[in-house]
Parts: sequence; structure tokens; C-alpha cells
Amino acid sequence: MNVADSQRVASALERLGYHWAEKPEQADVIVLNTCVVRQSAEEKAYGRLTTLRPLKEKRPDLVINLMGCLVGVRGNRLLQETFPYVDVFSAPSDPRPLLTYLLEREDGRALAQAETEARFALQDDLSQSPAGFLLPEPERGTVVSAHVPVVYGCSHGCTFCIIPMRRGQERSRPVEEVVSEVRALVEQGVKEVTLLGQIVDRYGRDLPGEPGLPGLLRQVQGIEGLERIRFLTSHPLWVTDDLLRSMAELPKVCEHVEVPVQAGDDEVLARMKRGYTVDDYRRLIDRIRTAIPGSSIATDVIVGFPGESGSQFQKTYDLLTELRLDVAHLAPYSPRPGTLASRRYQDDVPQVEKMRRFRALEELQAGIAAELSQRYVGQTLEVLVEGKHKGRWMGRTRTNRLVFYDSTSRDWGGCRVAVRITQSTAWSLQGELAAPGQ
Repeated sequence: MNVADSQRVASALERLGYHWAEKPEQADVIVLNTCVVRQSAEEKAYGRLTTLRPLKEKRPDLVINLMGCLVGVRGNRLLQETFPYVDVFSAPSDPRPLLTYLLEREDGRALAQAETEARFALQDDLSQSPAGFLLPEPERGTVVSAHVPVVYGCSHGCTFCIIPMRRGQERSRPVEEVVSEVRALVEQGVKEVTLLGQIVDRYGRDLPGEPGLPGLLRQVQGIEGLERIRFLTSHPLWVTDDLLRSMAELPKVCEHVEVPVQAGDDEVLARMKRGYTVDDYRRLIDRIRTAIPGSSIATDVIVGFPGESGSQFQKTYDLLTELRLDVAHLAPYSPRPGTLASRRYQDDVPQVEKMRRFRALEELQAGIAAELSQRYVGQTLEVLVEGKHKGRWMGRTRTNRLVFYDSTSRDWGGCRVAVRITQSTAWSLQGELAAPGQ
């Protein structure tokens, strides 16, 4: 979501006459877009802010904009007091405070009221109009896969999650707005889009008369020139049979689902306020695999949630062993100030124990992933090439497997190619073009 937000800010700035600077020292405007879902991300944001202070002191005219979850939808007065050298504070997904500041600074007080209002109307168009959305100039014509937010915020309220407080309540974008943006991206060379939402399956529930996610997928499916569609992140409560049928029936929708379990114990899940049991999750995985044979499934797991005992953690370990999912995004629990968990529960699992559990799951999942990857050796897979990485062509399969191969015959960026897999690791596949001259 932050990648998509940053692209929109950059695009709006370019339409105001700014262009991309390679280094912060060369910039007139610096936008720092932040995440606070985990403690490490928050600390990284604070560290980056600190490194920008000498630039501001050296060049007082430099505009520094702090954006994203660190600011939140309600603002953050403490941040303003702690970092007085920051000029603009912007909520997540909202470039308007920065555009307003720049327009006011440029226009000063001398402009007539009518002209000022006209400029602010332009500002609204820059920040909200999907039909006119352009990728930032350095990415235009080169980006193969783009992210398109379809649901902002979240209304579910997991006890560990800061998103509802920082990004606000759930807000779906109208279907025609999403379709217009995807069409504009395709016209700029994008081949694949990922539809984004904190709980993307709840798309449209707040818009009477609008279709849900299955209907949106069918609308996006019809866009000429688009080759692949993905969506994330799903929630076990909202993955419906209609959604699974849409995935199975629509040829552009990829066979990959990201659906977090978070824990393998019912008591822990209840304290997290997830709304399902472990057996519910088991049945969901079975439904996905039945409806979409060969699909890949990714999950998220938090270890060391308050009150998680050793035996409860073992249930999570056993669940991942049983289900053998393709990917598990792991994180040790870190209290987020303001969340229900931080107010209600004591963070009573020692950090050393959290990391022991983290490493145990990490080792387990690496072994599972390596075994699952090995089955692709000898197969020929369709790969959408995203670009080069360390001199090798890199792309992804429909099931989101990362594939590398060598070729000097042409520029393969944006092409769908057939790659014969020759080697595998836990997290990627290596191969060769099945038909080098294709």
C-alpha cells in the first residue's frame, strides 16, 4: 500500500512541475512515507528522519514531508514537537497536505481568490483522479507489475493491529474508479496489477449497490492488454465460495492466495480477535485447494503474542507442518501503542523466547518451501518477466514463484516466457528459456 501511495505522490508532484531526484541532497522536496505495523519499521522511520535534519539545516528551503502511518489519519502533535524541521505531515494515502503547502508557498498571498481556488481544484484532481493517473516518470513504461488500492483502512479491529487507528475505517473505491486506474496503468505498459486492501475480500461492503471483490475481478478481467490479476490480503472470514469460483473461472486471476492464520491455537486467536478457529482455517485451506488445484497459499504468523504458552506455540508449529503452505511471513509480536492488545494484555513472552520461536518456524518453513520448490525442477513454467536483478532476468509464475534465468538475446522485460526449471531453492527457482528464440 505504501508503494502505491508513494507513486501517487510522485505523480502529483510531477504534474506540478517537479521531477525525480536521484539523491536526497539534490532534492527540493523529500517525502518520507512510513509504516508502523512492526516496531522495526517505526524505528527505521525515526532513524531516517534524524538523518534528514542536517540537510534541512544546511538548506532551509528544502521541504520535508512526513507521510503515512507514523502520522495517522488523526495527525500526531507529538511528532510535530519532536521534529520541528518537518514542514508537512500527511495522513496515509493523502498527498493533499503536501500539494496544498507547495501551492501556497508558490502562489504566496498575492494571487486572486479565484485563481487560488482554481489551483486547489487542480490539486484535488491531482490527488484523486484515477483516469489521469500516471506512474512516476522513472517507472513509466518500465513497471510491469503495479499495485492498485481498492480498500483503504480497516474496520475489523484485530487486537494487535494499529491499522484502523492509523489508516482509518474501511473505505472502498467505486468500481469505475478502480477500472479506470487499471486501464490507465495498462496504457503505460503495466501487464499485471495487484488489488490491495487490508482485508481485500471485504471490498464493496461499504458501497451499497457496488459488487464485491468477485464482481470487481470480473470487471478488471475485461481490460484489454492486462495479462494478470492478483489481490491481497485476504482474511479467513471473508474468503467466500463466490470468490474462489471467480479465481477458478477468470483466466487472468492468478492461482495465489495470501490468507493469514496468525496463530495455531484457538485461545490465542480469540485474544487476537480474529473471529475463526484453527479448524475453520483448516477447512478454508481445503476449500482453496479443492476449488483451485495447484494454487499457492501464503500466510502470516505472529509468535509470542501475550499469553502464548510453549504448548500453544507448538500448536502453531504443528499446524504449519500439517498444512505445508508455500510461504509463511513470520514476525515476533511487538506492542503497538493504542491497540487493544497493548492496553489489555501484558507483553509477557520474553524477547529471547520470541526469537527462539521465530527461528524455529523460520527453519521449519524454509524446509517446507525447499521441498515444494523441488517439485518444479524439470517442469516448464510461464513466467512474467519483471526486469533484471544482479544481471539475471527475474520474473514470477502465476503462483508467485520467483524465477531467474540468463539470456542476452533481447530485452525480456514485460514478456511472458516459458522457462524450464533446472534448480530450486526454498525461495526461488532457476532455469533456462524453453525456446531461446521465443
